[in-house]
Amino acid sequence: MDRMPSLGGHFIDLTHALLAIATRAQHEVMLFAAIGLTIGGLDELAIDIAYIVRSIWRRLAVYSRHDVMTTATLPLPQRPGRMAVFVPAWHEADVIGAMLWTALQKWGEGTYRIFVGTYPNDSETMAQVAALAKHDPRIVIIVNTRDGPTTKADCLNVLWAAMLREEVAEGADFKAIVLHDAEDVVHPDELRLLDRMIDRFDLVQIPVVPLRSQQSQWVSGHYGDEFAESHGKYLVVREALGAAVPSAGVGCAIRRDALAALAEHQGSRPFDAQSLTEDYELGLRLSERGCRGVFVRMNDAKGQPVCSRGHFPETLTDAVRQKARWTVGISLSGWDRLGWYGGPVERWMRLRDRAAALSALVLFAAYLGGVGWAAIWLIQLWGGPSAAPVPPLLARLLAFTSLLMAWRLAVRAWFVGRAYGWRQALLSIPRTLVANLIAILAARRALGAYIRLLRGAPLIWDKTRHRFPDAAPGEAH
Repeated sequence: MDRMPSLGGHFIDLTHALLAIATRAQHEVMLFAAIGLTIGGLDELAIDIAYIVRSIWRRLAVYSRHDVMTTATLPLPQRPGRMAVFVPAWHEADVIGAMLWTALQKWGEGTYRIFVGTYPNDSETMAQVAALAKHDPRIVIIVNTRDGPTTKADCLNVLWAAMLREEVAEGADFKAIVLHDAEDVVHPDELRLLDRMIDRFDLVQIPVVPLRSQQSQWVSGHYGDEFAESHGKYLVVREALGAAVPSAGVGCAIRRDALAALAEHQGSRPFDAQSLTEDYELGLRLSERGCRGVFVRMNDAKGQPVCSRGHFPETLTDAVRQKARWTVGISLSGWDRLGWYGGPVERWMRLRDRAAALSALVLFAAYLGGVGWAAIWLIQLWGGPSAAPVPPLLARLLAFTSLLMAWRLAVRAWFVGRAYGWRQALLSIPRTLVANLIAILAARRALGAYIRLLRGAPLIWDKTRHRFPDAAPGEAH
């Protein structure tokens, strides 16, 4: 009988000890997350300030004297030339026919050729492309000598070689190469805008605007949120500060001679087949060679942006796969493939590009700390022992990061609202949770893929499923 109080006392002591350990661990996790969120929040705030300063300066110094240019007032190209449009296609039978037909209708008659890269073991895609190429010489079907999938860069290199052969046969060079994917909805004024801007720059990138999916308001919708801010603010600031403009892989034009010069140093292959993000690397490698890139935001005569539109992954699995590929290519492989070339601004931008994996770890720590706090609070609510109070430093950091988070959500909502309207702007706030979950899962998958690459695993085209808009091509927006 005398042992019962003693056992009860030991149990209470053990409960107090375990709660103290759990509380201490939760505080440490939250401190790590708070420091990471503070650094990341201040970094984003610096970009926001640069964007605001640039916008004010342009409004006062430029647009006070000149009207905002549109494609209706855009001067004609100084040296009009032919455009070679590259479209790599592997298992794209569901979208490639509609994409090519839409592009031909929107661009109309002109001095361009669309080179479509296919594979001998993908007969359905080949049949779709061949049916159009048979009746329209503007489409050129190219079949890879190897079965697919290889890599997207390998397919682009095959198209480059085919373009060179056509130049020799016709005795005339193309002016620039335009990159697009098999699911893209192009803008009627795109080629004219790129033709004009490529007179002054070696690489021209127009915005990418994801199409909203009624079937996937949350997963697919988060891409629209991210691109609205990235291509509405980040690339604008990046170019304004003089850093390299990375290619998005679609809606991008590269001068033919600039790409040829790059090919000379890469075994006659301008696109690196050992890269999972050859489009991103292309812009940085051109910049390292002294080439100039520009990000162009311009509206057409109706006030609509000249951009590349398309549906993005609509399921969690596909989104994680795509984001994991981006994380491996940019955040992990970028360290050893591209190094830290350039001055302070360029290094800052590259650091931002490569922070995705670390950012995902910080987010995971923040959510883990939040779950731990909720568990400790419930234990206390149910009559458990009191936990240690939050340390003053952690409390101040949490308050500061809360302010930074509120600012971040407001800024994103503003850019989303500008691109998609106020309803989507409001939805972008809770959609941040979905974006964070995808980022965490993608980082986990990317780390495993990167380790396998380090062990010598072969690169393959780990593509996601694509969908073309259900609406009529002229109505998709």
